[in-house]
Amino acid sequence: MKKRKTYTAEFKAATVSRLLEGNEKPSVVSRELGVTLTQLKTWRLAQQAADSAKALVRQKADAEELQRLRRENKRLTEENDILQKASVFFAKLAENA
Repeated sequence: MKKRKTYTAEFKAATVSRLLEGNEKPSVVSRELGVTLTQLKTWRLAQQAADSAKALVRQKADAEELQRLRRENKRLTEENDILQKASVFFAKLAENA
């Protein structure tokens, strides 16, 4: 029985990068590295899915950060308004004293 070849994640990533650069045809890369076109396609799709998942996580984190910053901005604006009103109040009090 023939033993199945395994490839490292680094090898797969480097191979997919080579394909995405677009300088070489998949058939040439396949022949040079001794892997099938199906393997190349599978690795490329897996990397694209991983990149898509990372983008979604990043997008969600950005949305959460934006929401937090908006809440903080609202709180700071309210605090600033209170301080301005207090400043006017104490200025009038100082005039009357």
